[in-house]
Amino acid sequence: MDFNMKKLASDAGIFFTRAVQFTEEKFGQAEKTELDAHFENLLARADSTKNWTERILRQTEVLLQPNPSARVEEFLYEKLDRKVPSRVTNGELLAQYMAEAASELGPSTPYGKTLMKVSEAEKRLGAAERDFIHTASLSFLTPLRNFLEGDWKTISKERRLLQNRRLDLDACKARLKKAKAAEAKATCEGDTVPDFQETRPRNYILSASASALWNDEVDKAEQELRVAQTEFDRQAEVTRLLLEGISSTHVNHLRCLHEFVKSQTTYYAQCYRHMLDLQKQLGSSQGTIFPGTFVGTTEPASPPLSSTSPTTTAATMPVVPTGAGLIPPEEAALCLEEVAPPASGTRKARVLYDYEAADSSELALLADELITVYSLPGMDPDWLIGERGNKKGKVPVTYLELLS
Repeated sequence: MDFNMKKLASDAGIFFTRAVQFTEEKFGQAEKTELDAHFENLLARADSTKNWTERILRQTEVLLQPNPSARVEEFLYEKLDRKVPSRVTNGELLAQYMAEAASELGPSTPYGKTLMKVSEAEKRLGAAERDFIHTASLSFLTPLRNFLEGDWKTISKERRLLQNRRLDLDACKARLKKAKAAEAKATCEGDTVPDFQETRPRNYILSASASALWNDEVDKAEQELRVAQTEFDRQAEVTRLLLEGISSTHVNHLRCLHEFVKSQTTYYAQCYRHMLDLQKQLGSSQGTIFPGTFVGTTEPASPPLSSTSPTTTAATMPVVPTGAGLIPPEEAALCLEEVAPPASGTRKARVLYDYEAADSSELALLADELITVYSLPGMDPDWLIGERGNKKGKVPVTYLELLS
């Protein structure tokens, strides 16, 4: 019990000395031991690494889990060392709703069938998102979190210890400086030769005694200074080695960043592949449901900027379904030659722009020429049959100006 009380009193004395030294430094009343420029640069780089690692970690968590309540719940589970419960992703939840809607509205209807197809695609997207979150958490978030909770805590602890060693060193320097000043003053007062005829030459005796006491105090202060300097140098070396280890941390974080980019690339590639498959599935059945719809573009056909524009031609190509009353694409060239124009309903049209035929079922056009056009039953309204002499073929309406 006595030992603990003595240790407590000693710790309280050290704490008080450090507090006094720190306060005097803040008010400019005490000198402060400055660290070298290289050490200061290491400290600045370490602080910058810690701050940006925290920001990147937090924002990546927001990217992977936008719901703040879910992030708080996961944080609490981690702090309690409990397994985080499995959570349904937004894509999987949407897939569930679509599947239930298709089941209730009729899975055999066109809308129900499409809902089921989109539901399957959204389910695959949700599964890909779950894999991405898991991979990114292991390969990127975990190393960053380990640095902040492991290496950085060790660095912070050693830095605080170095700060205490510096305060002890500066306090010893201040104590030695005061002891030397007092010793010099006592020595000056003791140099005066006393008058022994006086009845009480007490001042000389006291001055000599004070000089001896201050001499002992100086020796003690110098010894404490040497010990404090040794401990400070040792702690500075330990802290410097830890700070130089930040370079290894950067290399590790760089590798983790590459892993994160790789997992993100894989995730978006999977999403693109799933959506491309879905688009193909929807496009294959779109012509049956909506005979007048275009596949391959969502924008209306517009006149080209130049007379030779193959991209515009490809974009305006309709898909001709094989339903009743329509002509299969592979037989269009033969059937069009055999189809006679209707007795009424033919019109003259002036060509506005040059048009290159995409295949033998279409008619190539030249700007400002006149052709005869007419429509067939069940034909796409954006296309007409055009005749020029003995040639006939499909022509887009947007390239024509109907005259009569």
